[in-house]
Formats: sequence, structure tokens, C-alpha cells
Amino acid sequence: MITLNVGYFNGSWKRIFENRLLKNIIHVKEITRTKSTINPIKVKYFSEWKDVWWNEDNPKHLLHLLNPLRVKFIKDGLANAGFRMQNSNFPLEGIKIMDVGCGGGILTESLAKLGAQVTGIDPSAELINVAKEHVKLNPNILQRINYLQTTAEDFVQKERETYDAVVTCEVLQYVTDPQLFLKECAKMVKPGKSIFVTTMNKTFTSWLSNIVACEYIFGHLPPGTLDWNKFVSPHELQRILENYGFEVKSIVGISFNSLTKRFSWSTNTLTLYGVHAIKQKKIGL
Repeated sequence: MITLNVGYFNGSWKRIFENRLLKNIIHVKEITRTKSTINPIKVKYFSEWKDVWWNEDNPKHLLHLLNPLRVKFIKDGLANAGFRMQNSNFPLEGIKIMDVGCGGGILTESLAKLGAQVTGIDPSAELINVAKEHVKLNPNILQRINYLQTTAEDFVQKERETYDAVVTCEVLQYVTDPQLFLKECAKMVKPGKSIFVTTMNKTFTSWLSNIVACEYIFGHLPPGTLDWNKFVSPHELQRILENYGFEVKSIVGISFNSLTKRFSWSTNTLTLYGVHAIKQKKIGL
């Protein structure tokens, strides 16, 4: 006759179940914690620009041409949102800005030159090194800039609702999950403060201009750099931001003249556009 120790088996199976449940919970937490919007292929591609990032004569580098327009968009948006500029030489003095996807620091440095305290983050270690080295050329702004090689989703774990403005320019079209990326950016903004986004519209015109023309005709970008499916329309961007507690204050179009090599404001948002929104309240994201 075989006697079974039921209590032993119940205890053993209980411990096995608890251990497996604990492992599953840890696994789920790890998946949640490590979920990223970063596209490694795009990061690698832009990292390869490290030697020409600050070369304004590089025919493929449109960021230098676009930068003055972006700076004006941010400066004017902050003024319209109620920020009172006390110093004409440093109109953004007293403003704390986060530049998400800063690359080699073109926009970051420009905002710091206007007096802002700017943190620039980027997943590319190569470009962050470029940014850190280049800012050393201008000691006057060195103390107003902090560069970190990290992602928005990792950085926001330590820095929530601490910035007067979050800017992310020409980044949204490269991330794997635009909605999640914007959610992480939204967490960094103080209630009552601003977020600025410039990106590409999801239209047939945008496909022709940004992909066909830029990649295949004029060669500003290598073929395959952009994915039209990742583009976000102004209406969709507005909906996402409103879901995260923001009120959109302005949507502006951006046009580019390939003959004069100049960017300018436009009422036409079919290709490029910018959005300025203000966080209305503290919400649990």
C-alpha cells in the first residue's frame, strides 16, 4: 500500500506555482520597463553623420537650414504662452528646456545661446559625443547645456514634469511608436507649460516631397531613410496630445524652396508642420 503525503505535494505545487507566478510578474515588468520607441537602424544611420553634423556646407544637411525657423517657433510660442522676456540679449533666460532627440546639438546650442538652460538627450552615443565636443567651442553656453545619451522613456523615469518646454524636432517620423514617444515627452512637461513638435505630415504630397524628391531626386537623404507609414498628420498629433492633457495653441506649415535652399512659414501643412501645445493640468500618465 502506497501512502501519499498530500500536504507535501500541496506545499510543493504551491511553491512551484508561486515561483512561476513571480517569474511571470518580473518578466512582465521587464517588458514594460524596457519597451522602447527607438529604431536601432535609424540611430545607426544618424550616428554615421557624426563627422559632418556641424558641417553647414554639407548638401545633405538640411537641419542647419531649418534651425532658425525652429528657434523662432519655440521663442514666439513661449512668448504667446505668457513667458515674459526680461533680457533682450538672452530672451529665454529662466526657461528650462528639454530637447528630445538632440543629435549633435544644433537646436540645443541655439536655445542655450538665447539664455535657456537646456538638456539634450539622444540614443546615439556618437552624436552625444559630437555635441559635447562642439559645445566646448563656446564656453559662454557650456554651463547652460547638459547632454545625456539616453531615451525619452528611460529619462522620464527620473525627470517627470520638470521642464518649462519640451521640444522634439524632426524626430517623430523616425520612432517606432509615435504615440508612446509623445506620451513619454508629455510626462516631462510641467502643468501649464509647453511642448513643441515639428515633423512630417502623412499625405501624398509629403510622400512626393520628403521621400521621392529628397531621397531619389535631390539626394538630400539616402533612399529608405524615411518611412511614410510612420508619418503623423496634424489632426492625429493634436488628438494624441489632447488625450495627454494638452491644448493645442498653434499648428503651422513649413515649406522649403529647393532653388533658394530656404525654409519658411506657410499656411500649407501638407508636407512639414509644427505644433505648439500647453499642458492644462497634472495628469497620471
